[in-house]
Amino acid sequence: MRGLIFCCILFCYMGSAAASAAAADLPPEEIIQKFAAKEAEFRKARENYTYKQSVKMEELDGSGNVQGKWEIVSDIIFGPNKQREEKVTYAPMNTLHNLTLTPQDVQDLENVQPFVLTTEDIPKYEISYVGKEMLDEINCYKFSVKPKTMLKGQRYFEGDIWVDDHDLQIVKTFGKGVGLLKRNEDNQFPRFETYREQIDGKYWFPTYTRANDTLHFRDSSQRIRMVVKYENYKRFGADTSVTFGEEVTGSQPKK
Repeated sequence: MRGLIFCCILFCYMGSAAASAAAADLPPEEIIQKFAAKEAEFRKARENYTYKQSVKMEELDGSGNVQGKWEIVSDIIFGPNKQREEKVTYAPMNTLHNLTLTPQDVQDLENVQPFVLTTEDIPKYEISYVGKEMLDEINCYKFSVKPKTMLKGQRYFEGDIWVDDHDLQIVKTFGKGVGLLKRNEDNQFPRFETYREQIDGKYWFPTYTRANDTLHFRDSSQRIRMVVKYENYKRFGADTSVTFGEEVTGSQPKK
């Protein structure tokens, strides 16, 4: 019996190792196509989860002391008609002095910082393979990403992404939000990094974003610190079906 168990474990390990080796032998273009397809699944799957989102942005002085703060906590839920809703549960007074949250900042919070790169999005970006890199004991492929062209009113991600070499899913992003600005518009955006964690043993969902950067405006500079958390992911409804493995075609915080 013990010998049978050992053989089963060895077989599973060899299968997993073979899958990783097969992925390692793929050319970068094929890796991109595969992880982009899984990103489409990820985006669809996350639409069927409820979660708690908290955002805290702080103005810091030269010594790192907090001078002002903007904070909001929301529950992303489903209403009676099964439509997604954002229910604000905590929103203290905004005490920021030098920063104002702009529409571009809102777009970055919603779409750029929890960056998703699907098959549909690939034509928008120039994606360059950097190499293999270990990230928190996870073997990853690292890619550099930047928009090919930018359209008015759209926000884009520019930076690096790390793709798990086994599941072929993005596990970390580091960069900033970019886009076209109006003439003479003095709007600066922080560099951030977003980490994902595996939820329900399938999907790598964003769970933590942080930024600690200095924004350089024309007449001044402002150091900021920002933390965004995505917590308590729960799949909504027993009648929701998502198949993994096939592509599925407040207050206003000078930014």
